Amino acid sequence: MPLRDVAALLSQLTRDPGRPRITWYGADFERVELSGAVLDNWVSKTTNLLVEEFDAAPGVRVLVDLPPHWRTLVWALATWRTGACVVLDGEADVVVTSRPEQHSGHAVVAVSLPALARRFDGTLPRGAVDAAAAVMTYGDAIGWLPPTEPGSPALEGVPYAELAGWWTAADEARVALDTGDDTAAFLRRVVGSLAGDGSVVAISSARALELDANDGARGRLLETERAVEG
Repeated sequence: MPLRDVAALLSQLTRDPGRPRITWYGADFERVELSGAVLDNWVSKTTNLLVEEFDAAPGVRVLVDLPPHWRTLVWALATWRTGACVVLDGEADVVVTSRPEQHSGHAVVAVSLPALARRFDGTLPRGAVDAAAAVMTYGDAIGWLPPTEPGSPALEGVPYAELAGWWTAADEARVALDTGDDTAAFLRRVVGSLAGDGSVVAISSARALELDANDGARGRLLETERAVEG
């Protein structure tokens, strides 16, 4: 039975809190692993930031201007947790981006993609929120949230009433996938696996090139992670 919303998805993931849910392989040998409990914690803190700083709620559009990445998953889940709409291109009320210099004049959240970043490494537009510094200051428990409206858009063309169907649940396997460049496809694939109580090893495009240039490297990674090609 499809999970009805993000709250139900996160509740399912935290029933086995220490189990890895998304493992990220970036360039330069970066590896980040988030268990169900850690993913839930990131989403809760990010949800609180969106609500308290930007009044995120049904009808608010949040542009997630990020490449396929584990942080992109966190921001999308947090946006859906608030009942707001994830926008991947076009006009929005709030911009979440790794390129804040391209979005002056908006309510901007600057996101540093490297896992160990303590602050945004670049010039912030006036009034922009530095996610690396801000997210961790918010509470682990989600506070008040506006009720989600079933007819309100979760993603352009996908209302909340259909979001669970957009997550085509996979089985409980641990799957490895190359992220590619299509953020919507990445989100759908990862959330679908999580909805099926599975886990994902996400391999960035840069890391995939490194693996393919080294004979046998991909096979060794799959064996280490106990994952199958997704």
